[in-house]
Amino acid sequence: MRSAGDAFGTSIGRETIGVYSQGSVRGFSPVAAGNIRIDGLYFDPVNVPTSRLLRTSTIRVGLSALGSPFAAPTGVVDFGFRRPGDTAAASLLVSFNSWTNATAEIDAVLPASDRLSFGLGASAERDISYNKTQEYRVEGALIARWRPAEGLEFVPFINVIRNIVDDTGPIYQPAADALPPRLPERVFIGPDWAEVKGTDITAGLLADWDLSPDWQLRAGLLRSSVDSELSVANILRDVTPDGTGSHRVVVDPALVSIKTSGEVRLTRNFTDGARRHLVHAIVRARANDRRFGGTDVVELGRVRLGERNRTPRPDFDFSAQQDDRVRQLTLGLGYEGRWDDVGELSAGLQATDYSKRVGLPDGTLVETDARLLLYNVTLAAQLAPGLVFYAGAVTGLEESGIAPANALNRNEALPAIKTRQFDAGLRYAVTPDITLVAGAFDIAKPYFNLGPGGRFDVLGDVINRGVEASVAGPITDTLSVVAGGVLLWPRVTGLAVDLGTVGPRPVGAISHRIEVSGDWRPTFAPGMSLDMRLSYRSAETATVSNLTAIPARAVIDLGGRYAFRLADKAAVLRLQVANLLDTESLELRGAGAYSQFPRRLIQGYVTVDF
Repeated sequence: MRSAGDAFGTSIGRETIGVYSQGSVRGFSPVAAGNIRIDGLYFDPVNVPTSRLLRTSTIRVGLSALGSPFAAPTGVVDFGFRRPGDTAAASLLVSFNSWTNATAEIDAVLPASDRLSFGLGASAERDISYNKTQEYRVEGALIARWRPAEGLEFVPFINVIRNIVDDTGPIYQPAADALPPRLPERVFIGPDWAEVKGTDITAGLLADWDLSPDWQLRAGLLRSSVDSELSVANILRDVTPDGTGSHRVVVDPALVSIKTSGEVRLTRNFTDGARRHLVHAIVRARANDRRFGGTDVVELGRVRLGERNRTPRPDFDFSAQQDDRVRQLTLGLGYEGRWDDVGELSAGLQATDYSKRVGLPDGTLVETDARLLLYNVTLAAQLAPGLVFYAGAVTGLEESGIAPANALNRNEALPAIKTRQFDAGLRYAVTPDITLVAGAFDIAKPYFNLGPGGRFDVLGDVINRGVEASVAGPITDTLSVVAGGVLLWPRVTGLAVDLGTVGPRPVGAISHRIEVSGDWRPTFAPGMSLDMRLSYRSAETATVSNLTAIPARAVIDLGGRYAFRLADKAAVLRLQVANLLDTESLELRGAGAYSQFPRRLIQGYVTVDF
């Protein structure tokens, strides 16, 4: 917490704070939009890499996006890569919780010479979730850091995850436009064969070359793949107030998704007195190939919620699958200027060429092409000592995610969409250590959701307007606080809204969210710290018609950390009670689809550094 510069979203290891997250920034998901960076370079993975490869994540929006060229309308998630150092080290982590989960992780740095070092990581996990689903997985990673010459560095890496067992938890769909009855707790509803097994592989290369004091060349290449033996959706449909529903399991044959992406960036920097200038030339590219579909729907009949369904596995009758192919090439020029005690300017221009080809089972080829010129510009001006005003505008061509499990076209990769954003605000240094940021934003993009026929498709346009605020820093020598909030006024427009078939608010919309976190280090207990997090979220629109909403909820987490010596090695014990007050609520899993919100959980871990 003490490392966070604002309350807009920061993760270090297992600790996460902030009003935004990787899946929700200003009402949208930067991960679904494809706005992922690793050490500032563009990547488009199938799944976000784990902590075996990544050490931190930062949400870059508003003023914090200034240090990252080529901003994106939905915000950027910038991950810090775990680069091996020059000193031998190792860290062991063992975690546990009251749901009988257990995890063991080990990470090590092994220098081979003064120019070559290796990072090794491995983990084994048994995850018993709030709905009693089980996941067993093992993971391994290898990272090398090679500096063959002064100013030249190569970092190849590979990460392999094997899901041995991964149960698919149930999704509940009420028969009426209403919330489901109280859902069963800690019960796995579903046949034993409603599980997914598969392998995730992430491999790539990072390279940095200081060509001269004024020129730098950076590059990154990543190949990410997911190969699932089966894809399963476990759905309780037509759930009625008497606690019964129709059990449907939707099964797809092997699902394969492969993404190759990367960026090459050439930067020229020069200084003019108190002014520093950076000029960037970039090439970004991605190639996405997916095979999906071939669905077989297995109807298991009417069941009572909470009763285990032990129907034996049938012989599936799969149909032909379809292929999805995306290619995108982007060329860009960007400028960053910093003038001490005056301000900053960031501007960029990108030309992107996008093509999508979908091969349907009947041999039909569906083609989508787009060639766009995109821009971004952000200006920050110092109005007075410690007071900065900023304003920006950005357009983008962003991904729109994957159709959800309850859609007729589930797992379909939706087409890229043109988006735009305007924002402005102020940053004020209350003290040298405490920073206040406040701003407003306006984001527009096409609105995807479930249509009347059950397909996940464009229903209109959505405009998210809002204001956000953050304050972060040490209040005293022993107390640090990170607090943030966002007010939102989302609105859907289009013919469907005018006709009344679609509500004026997007599914998943909230009106406000507040996050307050505090960390206290009592002077009478050296090595100990206590922390608390308060999270409040307003009611969440749950259906396309807007007739149903998940009520507002407040959640409190309470924890502590103690640093000590174990066998003369540095160790940390971390304990936490998540959802201290045992708040009962629902999670939205798509329009009119729900699962349980996790109840109280006691968890902890011990780390030992060698």
